[in-house]
Amino acid sequence: FQYLKRFDQRCNLDTFRYEAHSVEGSPAECLQLLLLYCGIMDPSWAELHNFTCFLNIQLRDCEASVFCNPDFVQDTLRGF
Repeated sequence: FQYLKRFDQRCNLDTFRYEAHSVEGSPAECLQLLLLYCGIMDPSWAELHNFTCFLNIQLRDCEASVFCNPDFVQDTLRGF
């Protein structure tokens, strides 16, 4: 949700890192963003669950990747 919220607000995500203990927004706002970005019209709960699991894995891997670390790649791969 933290990434989707900032993406929706057109914030720069290059330096953002997920904060596990940070509570942001309401459950309604979270659901609204999930419905907006999951890519399926009228998704089931299972489809929303699969979308969030996939997104979480991708974002975790992205944060762990040296290729996505702005300290290493700086201007070379901006927005990657």
